[in-house]
Amino acid sequence: MRVEIMDTTLRDGEQTQGVSYAPLEKLHIAKLLLRGSESRPH
Repeated sequence: MRVEIMDTTLRDGEQTQGVSYAPLEKLHIAKLLLRGSESRPH
């Protein structure tokens, strides 16, 4: 069985007043999130 989780960190973060990410910042955050998910047992 495959389980997929949708991470809304970027979307939720940008909805916070005063928070805005540049495109390269979004890419960097997404890569960090992916790297973290790879280190967890499946």
